[in-house]
Amino acid sequence: MLKRLIVLFVIKFLLLSASVKAEEVEVGGLLLDSTITRFGQDFYYQFSKFWPDIPNTDGVNLQIKEQVVPRAGTKLSLIMNHQVIYVTYMGRRQTPIKPRVEEAIFIFIEAIAQSQHRQTNPDLAENGW
Repeated sequence: MLKRLIVLFVIKFLLLSASVKAEEVEVGGLLLDSTITRFGQDFYYQFSKFWPDIPNTDGVNLQIKEQVVPRAGTKLSLIMNHQVIYVTYMGRRQTPIKPRVEEAIFIFIEAIAQSQHRQTNPDLAENGW
């Protein structure tokens, strides 16, 4: 009798837990660092200082990704919500990072504004027609 009650309890528990749907959790407002070299880390550091001051970053994930190009330097990309919005190349020698960070921030702010405009405007389709 006790075994039968335990089996019924387990079956009932499994049926109840199967009927509950799992809700997806969406995390936004992240700045991800995928840099390798000192140049990339300096770029990320300079960019991350401005991150708290950039408006409307809720729901926006930004990844700073670096690829090393042999004998040429590095390629830095800003990827916002799985879309490349900015690419710059840095040579093997030290180049000024601050102007590139400022340019990336302005492009990022413009990309946020465009994505919010696309989301709120029902007249504009993805292809512009």
